[in-house]
Amino acid sequence: FSFNLAADCNAVLKALQPIFQEQGMTETVHNWEDHGYLVTYIKKNGSFANLRIHPHGLVLVDLQSYNDDMKGREEVDQLLNKVEERMKELFHGNIKRVKRLPAILRGGVIDRYWPTADGRLVEYDIDEVVYDEDSPFQNIKILHSKQFGNILILSGDVNLAESDLAYTQAIMGSGKEDYTGKEVLILGGGDGGILYEIVKLKPKMVTMVSNIDQMVIDGCKKHMRKTCGDVLDNLKGECYQVLIEDCIPVLKRYAKEGRMFDYVINDLTAVPISTSPEEDSTWEFLRLILDLSMKVLKQDGKYFTQGNCINLTDALTLYEEQLSRLYCPVEFSKETVCVPSYMELY
Repeated sequence: FSFNLAADCNAVLKALQPIFQEQGMTETVHNWEDHGYLVTYIKKNGSFANLRIHPHGLVLVDLQSYNDDMKGREEVDQLLNKVEERMKELFHGNIKRVKRLPAILRGGVIDRYWPTADGRLVEYDIDEVVYDEDSPFQNIKILHSKQFGNILILSGDVNLAESDLAYTQAIMGSGKEDYTGKEVLILGGGDGGILYEIVKLKPKMVTMVSNIDQMVIDGCKKHMRKTCGDVLDNLKGECYQVLIEDCIPVLKRYAKEGRMFDYVINDLTAVPISTSPEEDSTWEFLRLILDLSMKVLKQDGKYFTQGNCINLTDALTLYEEQLSRLYCPVEFSKETVCVPSYMELY
């Protein structure tokens, strides 16, 4: 509750006390004089409430309880409704804002809370854990969302959902490229989405170096089929091959052999996974991949990759600075895309 005037802390406390006492809750009051009250209410079943009354005109109520049934949740709502009604009676038209936040469910079997790239907490409508395994390199989760379908999450980072064709289309050039008869190199892309979409466009050959984690491919070919179709069922097809290898030695080998590509698409995970000890940081890894990719890219070729969340302007600027430090001059452009399951612009 936020008010248009200073709060009478004692009046607020007296007004709300009966509501909590009716619940059989034990009260403990902490008074900081000029800094208001902190009041705790504890119930025998372990539920408790914190009432924080700030004299400048802010009252916060935090209620925590263990409820695994609908009746328990209804009791919580009824208690909060009484608090809200009593506050409105007490302050009449002087309440500037009342904000009730949805309950945060801690310790549930299904983890529904995942951060955005810029550090905001998002609650997904996850209703099932489809796949959850630890590989030698990372934790791999595939969770089902009611609106986004299955979502691939690698070590806590939301990678791709079955709803995220916009991501795949953007990292392929947003429909502006002609892949017919072209040589394409995909770095990463273990969910199979890019490979599946490019194979439809009749390329000469697509080589996907899907890093070193076979378990990502195993999980996706079973549980992300709306994204990858059947391209991950076999590591070789009529116009593609999938290599389960560290991309750094592969890139070095291709550069030494003089093998060149029309397109290089970097879809590596946000956290580098490599058996090569050369990179000391994410930025070192990024620079290394960029440099090696340029060495296998034809003069008129194109390199596609994701940048970052549009709110992370500093990180995007740092990335663009890396492009000016490459061993060869490059031109670049960027496009902003809404990726549904990311719940942010990229």
